Amino acid sequence: MATSGLRNVSLILFACCCLTLCASAAAQETAAPQPTPAVEPGAPPETAGPVAVPEPSEKALSYHRSGNLLWAVNVVWGLGVPALFLFTGLSARIRDRARRLGRKWFFVVGIYFALFSLISYAVSLPLAYYEGFIREHAYGLSNQTFGKWFGDSLKGLLLDLIVGFLFLWVPYLLLRKSPRRWWLYTGLLVIPFLFALILVVPIWVEPLFNKFGPVKDKALEARILRLAERAGIEGGRVYEVEKSEDTKTINAYVTGFGGTKRIVFWDTILAKLDEPELLFVMGHEMGHYVLGHVWKTVLFLSAVIMAALYAIHRTAGWLIARYKHRFGFDQLSDIASLPLITLLFGAYFLIAAPLVLAYTRHNEHEADRFGLEITRNNRAAATAFIKLQTENLRVPRPGLLYKLWRESHPPLGERIDFCNDYRPWERGEPLEYEHLFKGARRAAP
Repeated sequence: MATSGLRNVSLILFACCCLTLCASAAAQETAAPQPTPAVEPGAPPETAGPVAVPEPSEKALSYHRSGNLLWAVNVVWGLGVPALFLFTGLSARIRDRARRLGRKWFFVVGIYFALFSLISYAVSLPLAYYEGFIREHAYGLSNQTFGKWFGDSLKGLLLDLIVGFLFLWVPYLLLRKSPRRWWLYTGLLVIPFLFALILVVPIWVEPLFNKFGPVKDKALEARILRLAERAGIEGGRVYEVEKSEDTKTINAYVTGFGGTKRIVFWDTILAKLDEPELLFVMGHEMGHYVLGHVWKTVLFLSAVIMAALYAIHRTAGWLIARYKHRFGFDQLSDIASLPLITLLFGAYFLIAAPLVLAYTRHNEHEADRFGLEITRNNRAAATAFIKLQTENLRVPRPGLLYKLWRESHPPLGERIDFCNDYRPWERGEPLEYEHLFKGARRAAP
């Protein structure tokens, strides 16, 4: 799922929210095989033969290489900026200013966070402008005006300031009251915090950046809702977002939790994929929905966050003892320690990234399986991935290091191969998720 504009919310509760962009969960147990019709009986048969994985274009290769360089720059930048706050004593000076302005502890925490965020935003703005605006236009992927880009950036900053001001005091209170167990209590509080964040984002945050509404193509919407009904999803939870004012790339995703859970199609994907391809994409996203990926991922990432917080607890004290005169504080409970926690969290997340991304890749793979089983249109699935590769300038087989540290989804080449090969219904083999389909126990007509 995506939460546009929450660029710095990761600083809140020690950068935990940056992980919520990862979506997906584990597979369910296999049920006994039972024949099931494709989503649209009587649809034209597939063209025979596997779909070849196309070679990436020169533009895609250039975009890939520059993206790798930018990833490395962002890693260094993400660690270097908080280190600069620490070793120059700037963080301590910001705390002193916050104390003069706020006086009471709660306001000191909030004012410090606001000043820290504003300085970080200003320092990082040139890189963000190049990466999010200049580069995307240079490769022909963006429709955004500068006004829209900058306006969205300021909205994201404002949201960060509000959320940080309201909630950052909680972990720092725990640090003061329970210096030995703060990491455990904070990690436990991350779970309801993330669920609350995911609950409100579709209603209060995402509409600030783009317009959401029902799918405009009513014939397509009817087929989508029939497919959703077959998967046991009640109607009215499929949305179209006017994303073409921002980008030429294509995407769809699951967002929300409980009553706010929904499947969202960008209008760009609705324009560039044909109906069978869109129905497979819908099937994939329904896989996330039906298999409970959101809540399972929150629990998984909460465990990862708790482990990172424990590692911070074990290492921050040594760093403070050694560099306290340069840092300007001698306790982790001092709000001036926020850059140190951010720095350590970023370092530990970099170490944990291969594990986290392997988890999300597995679950995206299972969502692909779900989409194939409910539509049984392998060719449409494969061609949808080809269009995703073409429109988003992706490289289908990016290499092991990229896969380990950057790829939250299986590489597109692997996904196309899977679409070509996965046909258990043709061999009379059991399907993994057929027991979840409405009417699965009825024989095919």
